[in-house]
Amino acid sequence: MEQSGTPPRLAGVVHDLASEVVSVLRDGGHSSVVGGTVGTLADDQLSLAAVRVLGADVLLPSVLTRRPPLPDDLAVFRRAVVTFAPGATSSATTVWSHWAMTQTLHRLDVSATGGDAGPDASWLEGLDWPQLTHQLSLLGSLAVPGVDSRVAQVAARRPVDVARGFVRAVRRRDWLQAAGAGRWLSVIDGVPDTLGLDTGLEFVEQMAQADARVGLHVHAARHIRAEVRV
Repeated sequence: MEQSGTPPRLAGVVHDLASEVVSVLRDGGHSSVVGGTVGTLADDQLSLAAVRVLGADVLLPSVLTRRPPLPDDLAVFRRAVVTFAPGATSSATTVWSHWAMTQTLHRLDVSATGGDAGPDASWLEGLDWPQLTHQLSLLGSLAVPGVDSRVAQVAARRPVDVARGFVRAVRRRDWLQAAGAGRWLSVIDGVPDTLGLDTGLEFVEQMAQADARVGLHVHAARHIRAEVRV
């Protein structure tokens, strides 16, 4: 889920789309994500761009509930993957976000290709814990159960650093970064019990009620943690 530098009109569509994802998660994955926001899209480039900004999380309800995506959702998602493929000068975050989308297609659509461990992630290895948390929060869509990426492997080796980053983001009132870090903490082992992640996520959600992207990460984290406890 890419976050910075989003034009106001696009940011509004991204917000609406993230709200739909949360609504479908609450519904148990029965409804269409794109139906209430961007329709079947056709040639709506702004809406397609919003799908690309939200990335793999557009199909998160299907991933977490293990329900097949509705045809319109899958068609729109696939179109965004093709339309916004990264170029030679794209940032590492953009490349990884696109990879997450292709892997989601591979996971949910047997006709799609994929299944590799992803691009290089060595650039994450040398980051200090605040920088690592920032980068992981930008790649929150990779924080889902059963996805073994090189980014996830880095996160799994540094649970204490991610926990420190979560606390720092909360103290700085950076709710989106805190929510993204909290989502990563829901899928990795070794998180300190003293962190109080459930309480922290609830606080982040309350403080950022107007940001649907925060709600998306928090709902994802709760769903993942509930599955782990079963």
